[in-house]
Amino acid sequence: MSSKSAINKEIFAPHDERMLVAVQVKRRTRKKIPFLATGGQGEYLTFICLSVTNKKPLQVSITKVKQFEGSSSFVRRSQWMLDQLRQVNGIDPNRDCVEFDLMFDNAFDQWTAGSPSEKGTFFQILHNACQRYLSDRKPEFINCKVLTGNSILHSAADSVTSAVQKASQALNERGERLSRAEEKTEDLKNSAQQFAETAHKLAMKHKC
Repeated sequence: MSSKSAINKEIFAPHDERMLVAVQVKRRTRKKIPFLATGGQGEYLTFICLSVTNKKPLQVSITKVKQFEGSSSFVRRSQWMLDQLRQVNGIDPNRDCVEFDLMFDNAFDQWTAGSPSEKGTFFQILHNACQRYLSDRKPEFINCKVLTGNSILHSAADSVTSAVQKASQALNERGERLSRAEEKTEDLKNSAQQFAETAHKLAMKHKC
């Protein structure tokens, strides 16, 4: 069983929730926590998870889950409701970076994901959840190199527009070629008619 499947089974399923996505992260800036506050538990893995309740009214939350070194179990740590999320910062939209920031009403964390693709998947599902479950006061997504539903539609519309423009240009060029061909045909027809008339006159002259 993968870590993410285990998290869903241990942390969310017992509370009648289902996990939508999780991303393994490391904190970019370590918080200064007294040794006694950590209980001396040593190193740990951190996951940022997005989950939703199975029963209505649907509640969507973002949860920080940890797995301490030497333990096979997971521990639920901080948790925020989705409507507490204020900003998602992808740091750099021009390259595949792993860094991102999450800003809540009462917290701000700077993270590093395991890979750009893992970060991208988390961002896309998080954005879709915000669009689906939040009616107002949606968080701001900035510096995000991620295709959202709107951008996909815009890209598709741009592609269709480009295709229509190319087709129209091709038809115009074809029309111009057809027009020139028709003009040439008409010229040839006129020339042939004139030649026929001239030939007929010559024939009549020689006959006389």
